[in-house]
Amino acid sequence: QVQLVESGGRLVQAGGSLRLSCVASGRTFSNNVMAWFRQAPGKEREFVSGISRSGGSTVYADSVKGRFTISRDNAENTVYLQMNSLKPEDTAGYYCALRSAYYTGVSNVKEGYEDWGQGTQVTVSS
Repeated sequence: QVQLVESGGRLVQAGGSLRLSCVASGRTFSNNVMAWFRQAPGKEREFVSGISRSGGSTVYADSVKGRFTISRDNAENTVYLQMNSLKPEDTAGYYCALRSAYYTGVSNVKEGYEDWGQGTQVTVSS
């Protein structure tokens, strides 16, 4: 059973930057597409970004395109989310997700992922 542990969330002012990390253990990380989702209070969990197994292909939600960058280090079993030009509407719990090794492409729906971390809170003040 894989374990995903996120870190890096905190309170930041609008316009600032954060880098989130997600460390995976218990499985060969490089076999899995990874993604970040976020969930604000009272809202559905939404796709933020995803990355292919090699890291060569990335997908972003329109709301974060040009501001966020996803990357991965398979040797360290870690996926990152660099968040720049943060806005108050980026405030949410951010969750790391792992897709079954059966699939090679990024899914932008939460049902496409089988394992989740506990989340890390990002709060952007105006």
